[in-house]
Amino acid sequence: MKIKEIKTVIKEYNDKSELSAEDINLINIAREASKKAYAPYSGFKVGAALLLENGEIIEANNQENVSYPAGLCAERIAIFYAGAKYPDVPAKALALTAFKDHEFIDEPVTPCGSCRQTLFEHESRFNSSIRLILAGKKKIRIVDKVGDLLPLEFDKTYLER
Repeated sequence: MKIKEIKTVIKEYNDKSELSAEDINLINIAREASKKAYAPYSGFKVGAALLLENGEIIEANNQENVSYPAGLCAERIAIFYAGAKYPDVPAKALALTAFKDHEFIDEPVTPCGSCRQTLFEHESRFNSSIRLILAGKKKIRIVDKVGDLLPLEFDKTYLER
C-alpha cells in the first residue's frame, strides 16, 4: 500500500479591504449579478464575475428551472458565454458569491462538482490558472487555481488511453 497526501492551499480574508482593487471590483460585480439570478424554487441566488485575460468581465448568475437538472449554475453560464464570445481568450479570475433571504450569505460559496470540472477544462485548454475568489459576507477565500479544488481531476488523458 502507498499513501498519498493531497494538499490544498486556501487564503482566507476577513475583510475585502485586504484585497486588490481588481478583486474587490469582481466581488462587487458578482454580488450585483447574484441579486438578478432566477431562483424562484431554492431562493439561493449565485452571482459570478469572470475576468478574462483581455480585460473583459463576464457577469452571470444561476438560472433555475422547475425541473431542477435543467437549470444552470452561474459559473458555467459565465465560462460558456466567455467561450462563445471570446473563444481564444483564457480566463484569469472568477469571483463567486451567493444571496439568500435578502442578504449575502456569511460563508463563501464554492463551485459544485460540475462547475469545478467545467472550469478545470478551461484551465487545461489554455494551460492557464483561474483564481477563484469565493466571497461570503463574513470572509473571503481565494484559491489560486481550480485544480486545487479538484485534485483528482478527470482530464483528456483518460480519453487518450
